[in-house]
Amino acid sequence: MTNTQPTICRLCIAHCGILATVEAGKLIRVTGDPDNPLFKGYTCPKGRALPELHNHPDRLLHSVKRSDHGNFEPIPSAQASQEIAERLAALVAQHGPRSVAVYSGTNSLPYPGGPLVAYALLRALGSPMFFTANTIDQPNKQIAQALHGIWQGGDQDFERADTWLLVGVNPVISKAAGIPCQNPAQKLKDAVKSGMKLIVVDPRASETASRAAIHLQPRPGEDAAILAGLIRVIIQECLYDHDFVARHAEGFASLAAEVEPFTPEMVAERAGIEAKMLVSAARLFASGTSGAVNTGTGASFSMNSNLTEYLALALTTLCGRWPRAGDTVTRPNGLLPPWQPRAQAVAPFQAWGFGEQMRVRALGDSVAGMPTAALAEDILLPGPGQVRALICLGGNPMTAWPDQRKTMAAMESLELLVTFDPLLSETAQLADYVIAPRLTLETPGMSQPAETGKYYGLGMGIPGTYAQVSPAVVDPPPNADLVEEWQFLWDIARHLGCDLELAMAYGFGSYTESPMAGFKLGRDETLDTEGLYRRMCANSRLDYDQVAAHPHGLLQEQDVPIAPAEPNCTARLRLDDPTMMAELRAWSDRAPAAAAEDAEFPFRLIPRRSNNFMNSTGRHIARLRAGKTWNPAFMHPDDIARLGLESGATVCLRSPWDAIPAIVEADPTLRPGVIAMTHGFGGLPGQEANFRELGSNTGRLLNTEVDFDPYTGMPRMGNVPVAVEYSPCPVG
Repeated sequence: MTNTQPTICRLCIAHCGILATVEAGKLIRVTGDPDNPLFKGYTCPKGRALPELHNHPDRLLHSVKRSDHGNFEPIPSAQASQEIAERLAALVAQHGPRSVAVYSGTNSLPYPGGPLVAYALLRALGSPMFFTANTIDQPNKQIAQALHGIWQGGDQDFERADTWLLVGVNPVISKAAGIPCQNPAQKLKDAVKSGMKLIVVDPRASETASRAAIHLQPRPGEDAAILAGLIRVIIQECLYDHDFVARHAEGFASLAAEVEPFTPEMVAERAGIEAKMLVSAARLFASGTSGAVNTGTGASFSMNSNLTEYLALALTTLCGRWPRAGDTVTRPNGLLPPWQPRAQAVAPFQAWGFGEQMRVRALGDSVAGMPTAALAEDILLPGPGQVRALICLGGNPMTAWPDQRKTMAAMESLELLVTFDPLLSETAQLADYVIAPRLTLETPGMSQPAETGKYYGLGMGIPGTYAQVSPAVVDPPPNADLVEEWQFLWDIARHLGCDLELAMAYGFGSYTESPMAGFKLGRDETLDTEGLYRRMCANSRLDYDQVAAHPHGLLQEQDVPIAPAEPNCTARLRLDDPTMMAELRAWSDRAPAAAAEDAEFPFRLIPRRSNNFMNSTGRHIARLRAGKTWNPAFMHPDDIARLGLESGATVCLRSPWDAIPAIVEADPTLRPGVIAMTHGFGGLPGQEANFRELGSNTGRLLNTEVDFDPYTGMPRMGNVPVAVEYSPCPVG
């Protein structure tokens, strides 16, 4: 019997509407849903490969426990939850609540109940040690917004804009900030056809840059200098929005003075671009009346990413690129609470220096969360407060965290490592318990997580009053013992005798779009996943039952107008935060990147997103690998020829801290001197000989204790100095 149902792909933040076909109880096909009012049939290769993920021959159908002999043995999930609870209780009793930590990775998105319950479980234990992928991938967005302030009217609508600036981001592939992630390639094509002028800053002539009116292709790591140069031109030529700046901003004169050294000629020398193109880009962006500036992973992974994001916000404010009173708000919410947008600023607020402090590098909590890049060091540091147990949800630290060797040492030193994983991933191979989870289409789904992107940065979230909910569309395989993360964690709480208080915030830091909400999860009550989602959406703009009555998704024409500013509002968007201005001054005093390059490490490694992989998800699926099981080291053909190599050659990439084997591949879209690799690949240290099957881990080339952000702990993860060598890489 064959059945096709509308549902939601939850592999990334887009949450595309899809059609899932089940035959004889097995998921056999996924396509885009042409009747979905927002996505209109769009889906990406990852979503279409969901059947291969669900039916993977190596999928764990039962949880496993490491035996005394070091091998894995099956364990019933009910027994696993009881044993883990007992071990957690013993650790807390002996070492205190801080000895238990949780890491929630990007692949927690499909299962929003998991992080919610995990955080509540930690609170019930008394532990503050909750970590996410946010602080190792664009924490600068929230840091900069806290320092600059937030426009309470939201951001501008891409589809109505006449100019747009993207820095270090390729949303056609990444489905990230900037272009709406509901078929971004088509959205961009339509926008350009309608006359929008796109400006892209990227060392690679990416899929997004191919449609740009102006593409600045700089040396990596000079995004802040370019933005400062754009701001200087706009101020010097009086192209900024005088009225908006006067009414809603402060610090204009100080900013103008600080960007004065960033002349077109100085920026051109630093960034390796043409001065006249910088000036043209500034004039083009300022000539519009609507649009915005968005940055991405490329800009975030380089050092000084807080400054880059802050200058992007400052440029947006200088040009008045915020919606005004009477405009329709871009993101009114669907399964998030209704809110009243206003044409006024939310004053800057504290970005760091509060909450729990780490025991290393004077790092602590921030508006972006606890510093994940410092967790391995905290695990390895003996003494009171040492983390001894780690629970991983939706993440693979051994491929995701920077400094892989240190991460492995930390994982191996833990007294208890629990991970939820459908495969024996690199992290799972080191775990004490690997809990086999249900996969996306075996669980109910809802689109609320896609909406929450708006709380991370501009250009993220869902533009419109849209929502979709879905029941599970396929049963788990016969005789499998699979769990949902949130229910397993709730079982642990029950074994510990804990009731859980679940809390939902609609914002970040001290900024709240709507009041916090929450509910109690009692140890004796009965609740399924749909019931949990209904509680999470109890105060949503759209009624849950109304959304459920539209299985293809509900897009409601609700024009929510932006109200005028409150009469007594005195808040201003800040253009001259002292910390950022000091960083900008230090930046102007540094030698240009070209002068810093040396013979030992003449290349710069940057990240590269793939349309076929979501971090480490997808690398085990043959259709997505397309016959290539490794992540190539993409280089410009001229660089390959200059080194006497050919595309397909095996080399050793060496940074100042470590080395990895790699296979070079020619890519003429790259700036010469730049190497681009996709992260999330590679085996464990000691498995380097299998790099053709496993790929190479770029995190091995990083050092968390050198060149790190002092507020989030994120180290240099892009613009990494590397050398290309012919000798074999060290093994182990």
